[in-house]
Amino acid sequence: MKFKRIPEDFRVEELTDIAPADGPYALYRLEKRWIGTPEAVEAILQCWRIDRQRVSWGGLKDFHAVTQQYLTIQRGPRRDLQQERFDLCYLGQVPQPFQAADVAGNRFEIVLRDLDGATADGCEATLAGLTAAGVPNYFDDQRFGSVGVSGQFIAEAWCRGDHQRALWLAVAEANEHDTPARNDEKSFLRDHWGDWSACLSQLEHTDAGRVLDFLAQRPTDFRSAMARLPIDLRSLYVAAFQSHLWNRLLDRYLRSVFPSDQLGELPLRLGPVAFPRRVDAEQAVALGACQLPLPSARLKPDPGPIRDLLDQTLDEAGIELRQIRIKYPRDTFFSKGYRAATFVPRELTHRLESDELYSGRLKLSLSFRLGRGCYATLLVKRLEGR
Repeated sequence: MKFKRIPEDFRVEELTDIAPADGPYALYRLEKRWIGTPEAVEAILQCWRIDRQRVSWGGLKDFHAVTQQYLTIQRGPRRDLQQERFDLCYLGQVPQPFQAADVAGNRFEIVLRDLDGATADGCEATLAGLTAAGVPNYFDDQRFGSVGVSGQFIAEAWCRGDHQRALWLAVAEANEHDTPARNDEKSFLRDHWGDWSACLSQLEHTDAGRVLDFLAQRPTDFRSAMARLPIDLRSLYVAAFQSHLWNRLLDRYLRSVFPSDQLGELPLRLGPVAFPRRVDAEQAVALGACQLPLPSARLKPDPGPIRDLLDQTLDEAGIELRQIRIKYPRDTFFSKGYRAATFVPRELTHRLESDELYSGRLKLSLSFRLGRGCYATLLVKRLEGR
């Protein structure tokens, strides 16, 4: 079954070790309500007329949530900013810009509503095992918002050197997250692709406008046109493709080490992925120690079972490890490193009580902490899949 979740019941607070001190960077706490981090930052830039290069933050927080996170602005105003869907609270000055490495983790409070007794009992039983077995550490659907209706990744075409296709996917392909105005702009782009002057005259979206202004001067230089997209967007495109490949690797790994009757499936936007329904003590230790590589041309994996699974994953995607790189511009690149196969929620507590919004039903309140880069929504999906 699907749980009912009320937006006001879903809160996130980013934890950091940064403390205000003398420095050129103004530190803020960004408190958002149903708005994504990039959209909130864009609104801040417009309100204060600040260049994007002066702003730095540690991670992207969910659009569908009430969240808190931190950001810095070089020589930023020493005051607060209140908007309809976010508040920006000035905290003081710091010597360095805020980065992802400064995030210690995230704290979550989630309420699952409209539960019957059997479902509630099943959730409590599953929660009891999560601190030992953990949750498969997939990248969840929020990571793949840039993937349009074709299902093709922008960075995949980019890696293959098909810069026109990559650019078309980035600025013209329909996406379920588009506003009506943005959808109309993209439709016009698709109908008039190549007539850059006509497209530019009809377009108000600033990111695509910069690209089209460049193409109006150099009509076929799609490689350089990609570099005109904001670095934040380009980094998201790269991260989405790498994360998808890593998800496929984790799915393949779990299916290789667990018998099929021990596995369930989690419904992700890009296809179901495996999770172990039950784990014995030996399996829990092995899972907890497993680190899988983030696919990148910079990766030099040693021969062995994990390398074999990686090769099979890339072969299924029709791409080679050496191709997973961006040749230009050099400021956009795939991460190098490893990611844990599972995560274990810390300080996990729960409370089961009557649901005041749904008569005769129950609600389950969860409170826990996760490390950087882990998705609380996966824990909820794990409870749904049990």
